[in-house]
Amino acid sequence: MKNLLIIAHGSRREESNAEIRLLGKKVADSMPFFIDDVAVAFLELSSPTIGEAIDTCFNKGVEELFILPYFLSAGNHVAKDIPHEIDIARTSWKDRKITTLPHIGESNEMVKLIDRTFKKFQDSQKLIDRPTTYFFKGLPTKSW
Repeated sequence: MKNLLIIAHGSRREESNAEIRLLGKKVADSMPFFIDDVAVAFLELSSPTIGEAIDTCFNKGVEELFILPYFLSAGNHVAKDIPHEIDIARTSWKDRKITTLPHIGESNEMVKLIDRTFKKFQDSQKLIDRPTTYFFKGLPTKSW
């Protein structure tokens, strides 16, 4: 069995953590046939932790685990903290394969996503045809 584990930061705001869990379900529904399941874990502030999620996957019989850091940049969490947690798990699961994928922000698809997001917003707001309001000495003046 092969699983994907999405690792997010975690938040004190439970609604944010629920968004990540929902993302995991959506990804699971769209994954190709070679991934059996998708799980999520949090670096801090929520559960399951990275170690707990890895243990759960392997205890269910997963033989290969792909880890996707759901982070936009390679800060300390991506460069140090997540690899440290994975190294700890590797000592307990020497007979299982763990592959860390590049963090999500490293993907060239992020540029396309930003572009599509802005264009969708632009289309919905008609930004090009929308007048801009300038204020001079407290009086609004429109520019077309």
